[in-house]
Amino acid sequence: MCALLGLRGPRAPPPQPLLLLCLLAAARPGRPDSQSPASPFPSLAGREEMQVRYFNLSLESHNISLTEHSNAAIEKNITLQRPSNIELTCLFTTSGDVNSVNVTWKKDDKLLKHNYLIGATGNVLYTQYTFTILNSEQMGNYSCFLQEEKEQRGTFNFKVPELHGKHKSLITYIGDSALLICKCHDCSPVNWTWYSINESAQVPVDVQKNDKYVITGANASETKLRILDLSEEDQGSYRCHATFQLGESEDTIELVVLSYWVPLKPFFAVAAEVVVLVSIIMLFEKCTQKKRNPPDDGKEFEQIEQLKSDDNNGVENSAPRHRKNESVVAQ
Repeated sequence: MCALLGLRGPRAPPPQPLLLLCLLAAARPGRPDSQSPASPFPSLAGREEMQVRYFNLSLESHNISLTEHSNAAIEKNITLQRPSNIELTCLFTTSGDVNSVNVTWKKDDKLLKHNYLIGATGNVLYTQYTFTILNSEQMGNYSCFLQEEKEQRGTFNFKVPELHGKHKSLITYIGDSALLICKCHDCSPVNWTWYSINESAQVPVDVQKNDKYVITGANASETKLRILDLSEEDQGSYRCHATFQLGESEDTIELVVLSYWVPLKPFFAVAAEVVVLVSIIMLFEKCTQKKRNPPDDGKEFEQIEQLKSDDNNGVENSAPRHRKNESVVAQ
């Protein structure tokens, strides 16, 4: 750890070569940059020293810019799949005195007391934390805290690559085959594993014991699980699991297995609705017709009586005519 004089931070005595580098860096004029002044920390020499010290690992450099007017913490997500040297830099711009800014670093909630530098150029304060990530325990969140009148925070979130499967359910039918694909963009896991999830437990897919499963992969960045001769028992969740040098990642794919009668169910439902609707319409029309033409038994009875009365009158009228005819014949 090294800190420039006049800035508040830990003052542990560093090794002599590193102290010399810090002093040279503080006195070195900044490099031109259109957005912000250049960092006063050792760049090429320091990075080469770091790489040699940590087994010639690749170097990952990331930075966050903060101001005294920042209203919220700034976070940056960093994807890492293999051991690397890490260089994190926080830049803080203030209108006040940079010497009054207190700087601290934390990993998650643990205070880091070593391996970070503090420097300033004009009204910009720099703090840089250098370390090496070799295993999953060193992954996590690394934060710089800059305390002036108000505390500002920048956080670097380290995580392994995410997997990308088909998030929508894969729908297929009994007797068919299903192909589940899981990918990892721009990464190469050490190992792939597939699991079938039964209620609360997950069971590894064993292609040696069950020949209905076939696992293939066109390259190291993807894996494919083919399930043959599907049945309703094959329906459920399948999880692809990738193992990296620095951690693990997984994704879940839902498989839905339907019978061939399932697509016809909506048709049968619509047909039944049509039949019911037609029956209701016909019944309604029949009832309406009865209301418009109600049965009139009284009028029918009056018509019958009228006909009988007419018949009787006809008989009575014909009797005098017969008598009259008889009298004419007698004369």
